[in-house]
Amino acid sequence: MLIVGGGPVGLLLAAELVLAGVQPVVLEQLPERSTAYRANALIGQVVRFLDHRGLYRSLGGRGDRPQPAAAFLFGALPLKLSGIAENPLYGLQIPQERLESSLEQWARDLGVDVRRGHRLRELHQDDTAVTVQVQGPDGGYQVRARYLVGCDGARSEVRHGIGVPFSGSTDPSVVSRAAHVTVPGSSIDTATATIVLPDGDRIGMYAWHRTERGAYVVVPHGPGVSMVSVIEWDGPPATDDIPVSIGEVRASLHRVLGRDLPLAAPATAGPHLLRRRYAANARVADQYRRDRVFLAGDAAHVHPAVGAPGLNLGLQDAANLGWKLAAQVHGWAPSGLLDSYQAERRPAAERVTMQTRAQLALMAPGSAVTALRQVVAELLDNPVVTGQLADLLAGSDVRYRMHPGTPHALTGRFAPDLALRIGSRDTRLAELLRPGRPLLVDLTGVGGLAELTEPWRDRIAFVTGHAPAPPADALLVRPDGYVAWARGPDGDDDLLAAVETWFGDPRGHRPPAGAPPPPPDGGTDPD
Repeated sequence: MLIVGGGPVGLLLAAELVLAGVQPVVLEQLPERSTAYRANALIGQVVRFLDHRGLYRSLGGRGDRPQPAAAFLFGALPLKLSGIAENPLYGLQIPQERLESSLEQWARDLGVDVRRGHRLRELHQDDTAVTVQVQGPDGGYQVRARYLVGCDGARSEVRHGIGVPFSGSTDPSVVSRAAHVTVPGSSIDTATATIVLPDGDRIGMYAWHRTERGAYVVVPHGPGVSMVSVIEWDGPPATDDIPVSIGEVRASLHRVLGRDLPLAAPATAGPHLLRRRYAANARVADQYRRDRVFLAGDAAHVHPAVGAPGLNLGLQDAANLGWKLAAQVHGWAPSGLLDSYQAERRPAAERVTMQTRAQLALMAPGSAVTALRQVVAELLDNPVVTGQLADLLAGSDVRYRMHPGTPHALTGRFAPDLALRIGSRDTRLAELLRPGRPLLVDLTGVGGLAELTEPWRDRIAFVTGHAPAPPADALLVRPDGYVAWARGPDGDDDLLAAVETWFGDPRGHRPPAGAPPPPPDGGTDPD
């Protein structure tokens, strides 16, 4: 198995494959991990998935488990979440550089072969494998693998190599500029979340602020350093021929804010953010799979960066695809399992593209948008509307179709983190999912489930436990955290249909008991 791209999505996918018994090779063209400033937080269901893998605390999470956010933003409008009965919007503050570092260390500890400074030159596939030409630090070589996943970003060479269109649009008139700066003579008032300017005026921090000329946000990033980001509609044209500068960001903020704010480069050691890009860029790959090659993360989708949904979307691609590829390698994948990757994840990307474009539209200048914002702000006082938007932002509004029949309300949803009593031990469902295996949980001792699924015991773990006010009598949870089946008064009783749909024929190939994981899929030969 080959993964092209050693960012967060590629590294998580590699770890998921190892947990499922497949040893991948990761090709990353950068010789060293990038220190460039990118994302600064995880938002949505992926925070809970990382808790499933035991990574929440090591990534800087507070407490012993994720807690939902009390407030957020939608289109630079406040979204109060504390009144929602089941708030789905979880968050974790972590710079992407630290996230990548932690995921890479985890993957290497699991035995993943991460090859830095190795770039894909070309790829070809036939009926049995994918053959790639790679340029490494010591020269070129060839790798042949059964499957390849492109996690190599928005300008994906893998996507170009297999000829998959990247449909969507880019509006060059909407430009975002951002930089790490100092604001001479200013001070930060944490009580009011404002920056006090030299003349005594204040501007808001942390959240996006909209004016009739654009939108801006200012976020402190350490002693004497703040991040300033500005979005303009129909401002001066941007060109890659001219490098972005602090002066350009200052001029953009002046146009949007209506006053000049002195900005200077930080005096502290970098690297520091200095970036210009098109803010209204939304594209989704027409196909997530072409024969033996798959796309994940930014290689499969890009969208406006408002609301920080990118890592939630991309990392869940990896969680969804990893166990399915491993099932195919082990020989027990049911028909259509690999195709379910696109069927489940492409609609999720379309939803993120839709909601980020909507948020960006709500931040645009103009009297008509101002009127629209007044209407939306009134709607946000309704907890039903707020809860629906929280589901949209978290990604929990997408429900997977799991199997024929009348599904329980939990089926197709991300599993709730139940408090469980297993024998004499108190635990959580999240802790039982750490090994990355499918899990069948009998919550009320209804009986018969262990015997019914015994032929799949090499693939499905089974526990009997008790939970206070359980939402179902029993749950079958996939490795990616989604409920494949649940038993209750409003659901069907066909557990075997769900098991066969997702975990195949029990007579299918299975690795021998105690066997070590299979070796990397393919070998290398020098050019």
